[in-house]
Amino acid sequence: MLQVSRKFEYGLHAVTYLARQGPGRVITVKEMAAEIGFSQVFLAKAMQNLKKAGIARSVQGVKGGYMLGRTPDKITVAEIGLAIEGEPHLMRCSQQECECEIETYCNHKGYMINLQLRIHELLDETTIAMLLERFGKR
Repeated sequence: MLQVSRKFEYGLHAVTYLARQGPGRVITVKEMAAEIGFSQVFLAKAMQNLKKAGIARSVQGVKGGYMLGRTPDKITVAEIGLAIEGEPHLMRCSQQECECEIETYCNHKGYMINLQLRIHELLDETTIAMLLERFGKR
């Protein structure tokens, strides 16, 4: 039914990994990929998106890599999803320019839009700090 993308999963794992390393610690994509068990190439692409969104910062040079751009309590799961995937849309009709052939007769468009809003609210109220506190492995 509903499934998050692998790209989003990579981004979420990367951010929680960086958060567990502590403030200011710079981690290479190679190290992160090896530790988490993800593809280095795929993770590097996710990190670029996270950097553009200000969720991660890159450090250049011999001891370069990535670190968090903000503290874990200031980064939400929704922000990571937006940085990685863009605006979420469960159905075609939730987009601005709906071209659904049954839109006029649809009985559940309102329900699906409400479901999408509730999912976004849950993601938006969940910070990385909360995830680590509730579900993180120490």
